[in-house]
Amino acid sequence: MNIAEGLSRPALRRLLRQKRRNLSPLQQRIAAQGLYRQLAQHPLFRRARHIALYLPNDGEIDPRPLLHAAQRMGKATYLPVLNAWPRTRMAFQRILPGETLKPNRFGIAEPLFCPARQRPVWTLDILLMPLVGFDEHGGRLGMGGGFYDRSLAYRSRRKKSHKPTLLGLAHECQKVDRLPLASWDVELQATVTDRSWYVKRDRTSEER
Repeated sequence: MNIAEGLSRPALRRLLRQKRRNLSPLQQRIAAQGLYRQLAQHPLFRRARHIALYLPNDGEIDPRPLLHAAQRMGKATYLPVLNAWPRTRMAFQRILPGETLKPNRFGIAEPLFCPARQRPVWTLDILLMPLVGFDEHGGRLGMGGGFYDRSLAYRSRRKKSHKPTLLGLAHECQKVDRLPLASWDVELQATVTDRSWYVKRDRTSEER
């Protein structure tokens, strides 16, 4: 049964957020280790030079082992930072090991805002994205703020733009059969969980 069927996006968001919040600290640690094993030795990750990640919040799967591995490998790593103005925008800023972080207006830790250390999103190699829910067709349900969708809106205008590779990171319990998508949603090329890779499958071919 598709748990997304018949639910509004806000209702589905509440349900899936509660699912990931219900995971115990031990389950979260095990999931983070599983995610690391899925990605750390993958050719996409090993070849990438510029990788953007996030710091976990609200039960999100933890990519910090990947962040530390990327830094040990000499890769440039970036975290999202929110603009003071306009408040609906975010940028991706390089982070160094041991750097001081501060909570943003949502209580999520981020580097001190420094435009000189920010990089345009279309020049990144991989963007590892948090999510609330996902399906096997590239669908991503976020927290509802639209920050990632706005940052990636250029992809709809630049048909030949292939960067960065968009990978969602999630717990298995966040998977649904089919997400209701909005016109502004940016689709993922794959979602990686602690157990598996879900490479985007075509929606239209399955609906014929």
